[in-house]
Amino acid sequence: MHYGNALRAEISRPHTTPLVGIYDMYSASIAARHFDGFFVSGFGFAASHYGLPDIGFIAWPDMVAFAERLRLAFPRHHLLVDIDDGYGDPEVACHVVQRLERAGASGVILEDQLRPRRCGHADGKRVLPLEEYLAKLNLVLDSRADLVVVARTDATEPDDILRRARALAKTDADVVLVDGVRSVEWIRRIRDAVGDKPLLFNQIAGGKSPSLALTDLARLGVDVAIYSTPCLFAAHAAIDTALTELLRADGRLPRTDAADAIGVREATELLERNISRHHEVAGRAR
Repeated sequence: MHYGNALRAEISRPHTTPLVGIYDMYSASIAARHFDGFFVSGFGFAASHYGLPDIGFIAWPDMVAFAERLRLAFPRHHLLVDIDDGYGDPEVACHVVQRLERAGASGVILEDQLRPRRCGHADGKRVLPLEEYLAKLNLVLDSRADLVVVARTDATEPDDILRRARALAKTDADVVLVDGVRSVEWIRRIRDAVGDKPLLFNQIAGGKSPSLALTDLARLGVDVAIYSTPCLFAAHAAIDTALTELLRADGRLPRTDAADAIGVREATELLERNISRHHEVAGRAR
């Protein structure tokens, strides 16, 4: 299946395409009931897979393995993967992109940060010289087949943001992302800078960017919206609450006969869908 072309066609439609951030197979299983596209965020993956902050700990084989598991369970969902700076030099980045494309990823985001890197909404980010990043980006673009490539800049100085956005828009990248955009006015300025190139906007709770509805983003000319951490942060709050209540109840589990309660039956039914989706697609292929 041409996953990249399917995502590219979705992005070209006259609305803002939402991709929801998931961090493990269970969160993806729940998200699949609500959204047609996933975003594998570095923040969520570093937190769930390593229990570490998003500052460059991710190893590319772990990310490829996660993408493979996602694609098997969700054969029709769009799957955009954050690959930070490509995990090293340009040749490593190209290898990772090819492995992810073979694993069934729809697209990747490649940033221009220097290591040690940081979350796109953190302070203290530093970026590669533009020409060095463009050289890596162009090699990655040449190494893909139909994979969507999002060119991302983490520049923070106003003149540099616009300079880099214009430069990225001139490449063969499919989409441009300026991370950590601080205002609606800056979304407009970036939209003007990239011309006709599709634009992606990243929203993260507690981040530097404003919280905007999809209809607002569509009016601003944003083509894709990624939500990096809604599942992770919701799980954080829900788990903390559930365990606090368990202690208060002297270790007695809550009843599961309420309409919104989750027990063994509900969880098993959710996970069984991951098997049936795969068999449905395999059956059509035959």
